[in-house]
Amino acid sequence: MGRIAFASGKVIGNGNGPYIVAEMNSSHSGNIETARKMIDAAMRCGCDAAKFQSWSAETLYSAEYYRDNPIAKRMVERFSMQEETLEELAHYCRNQGIAFTSTPYSRPEVDFLVRMEVDYIKIASMELDNLPFLRYIGAKGIPVVLSTGMGTIEEICRAVEAIEETGNRDICILHCISIYPVALENTNINNIRMLQQEFPEYPIGYSDHTLGTEAACAAVSLGAAMIEKHFTLDSSKIGWDNQMAAEPQMMQELVERCQKTHSCLGTYDRVVLPEEWEQRKKMRRSIVANRELDAGHILQMEDMDAKRPGDGLPPSDYGKIAGKRIKRRIEAGGMIREEDLYD
Repeated sequence: MGRIAFASGKVIGNGNGPYIVAEMNSSHSGNIETARKMIDAAMRCGCDAAKFQSWSAETLYSAEYYRDNPIAKRMVERFSMQEETLEELAHYCRNQGIAFTSTPYSRPEVDFLVRMEVDYIKIASMELDNLPFLRYIGAKGIPVVLSTGMGTIEEICRAVEAIEETGNRDICILHCISIYPVALENTNINNIRMLQQEFPEYPIGYSDHTLGTEAACAAVSLGAAMIEKHFTLDSSKIGWDNQMAAEPQMMQELVERCQKTHSCLGTYDRVVLPEEWEQRKKMRRSIVANRELDAGHILQMEDMDAKRPGDGLPPSDYGKIAGKRIKRRIEAGGMIREEDLYD
């Protein structure tokens, strides 16, 4: 698995612990004070980054759509944030010690994030087939996190190739199901393995739209380098995707469980711990006499059995010591040790 070193010093991939992103979406309702409180809460939960959305009424939907859905435009305007507000939040994140980033929906919004010197630019699933936009982002030379919801593997490959054409190789690919919320049985977490095989040079992560923490932990168990989870202070409030967002307690549980899951993964190489070597002495078996044996007796296979503890000759030595003469009388059930045998 590949790795990406962010400007802030964080590194994802190559076996590092999962990088946890609190997706703020529109749960701040366009209010900067609420957004600040969300940033503070995300930091306390142990999240690595707070991610916002850089859309506006002009960059999200067409004029025709707004003519047919006038309420939608008012909602977009209400929940969106101006560049000045996002800039304030970027500085606030920096002061609080948590990374700031956002999802742009237009080229000027991309340019704004470049000026903010974000660790990475997040590309929404809806942009997967917007290849000119992907090339524009890739050409900025900033790490890219590409979400893949609603996309076929062919579309994902074309999107990655479009970014690669710009010379940008700092790409993290997120498995994602673009349903809000998505049922656990539809998360298809094994897609992480598929993406790891398809793109072995890039870190693979997971954008989690479930209601709990199980899917994120499952993703980490398969090596997910990044976990993105919608975040809110109060999921009971009406808002875009707010009802499926994690409140602080759940987010903290997610962070802790993902970290513990990662700590369980260990290494690919087989390692016997020092404590296990000690346990072998207690729990493994040693060769014993299964009946009383007189001095001078020549050991036969039927003379031997194996019982705890494991501080004597191991059962793997049955064939090695069969046929040897014993030096002393050994009681039934007594250990047969190397010093008891003639060469």
